[in-house]
Amino acid sequence: MSVLQTNAQELLIDVIAKLLEGCRIVATGASSPIPAAGALLARAKSKTPMYLGILGSNRHNFIRTGGELFDLAAQGRLDAFFLSGGQIDGQANINLVGAGGEYPRTDVRWPGSFGSGQLYYLVPRVILFREEHSRRVFVPRVDFISSCGPKNDGTYRPGGPVGLLTPLCWFSFDRARLRFRLASIHPGHTIEEVRDNTGFDFECPGQVPQTPAPDGETLALLRGRVAAELAETYPQFVNRVFGKTS
Repeated sequence: MSVLQTNAQELLIDVIAKLLEGCRIVATGASSPIPAAGALLARAKSKTPMYLGILGSNRHNFIRTGGELFDLAAQGRLDAFFLSGGQIDGQANINLVGAGGEYPRTDVRWPGSFGSGQLYYLVPRVILFREEHSRRVFVPRVDFISSCGPKNDGTYRPGGPVGLLTPLCWFSFDRARLRFRLASIHPGHTIEEVRDNTGFDFECPGQVPQTPAPDGETLALLRGRVAAELAETYPQFVNRVFGKTS
């Protein structure tokens, strides 16, 4: 692979790194190699200190307990976090509990919400991320709300989603209108493809820009320093995406 040939994962990592610009403290959850790589890339490019809490890492995680993570969020010190879900709807509600049937006897059961509801309310820059872009995931209304999207009801809420990143596109979230807006489409994909695979309605401007690919300097940094740092926690991902484990 030449330095200017970008794979799908590298594009997503670069988008995340750009979304994290200006952050001082960033945390990522379990089984999150792409968000973790984006955080490491953002730190590598930052001109000011950035502190990372990458779950599962010993070298790149200054947060030692789950309680400390929630304390940071409650104190207003955690700048960015990542959330996903088995279902996400057009109002940015997240379902991490289960789908089909009535709770608690759902047809499909997921691990649960852990502390995502609290973090969703408190962290000012929550990036929703899902590697599957389908109508099964992006539904008109989630079957169960485990983490509630923003509402204009007067509730004090300093945190919430800035947008939703998928393999097809980047949706920004309009806090005034409480809906997603198609902000950019990744290279090789189309508006029609996004519409066909999205179960909720979203705003779509007349001209939707293409998501810019990372430049050569960024790719070199990603495939070198960042890949080496990420391999401590996600060696199989690094081997698959970058062709090396250290």
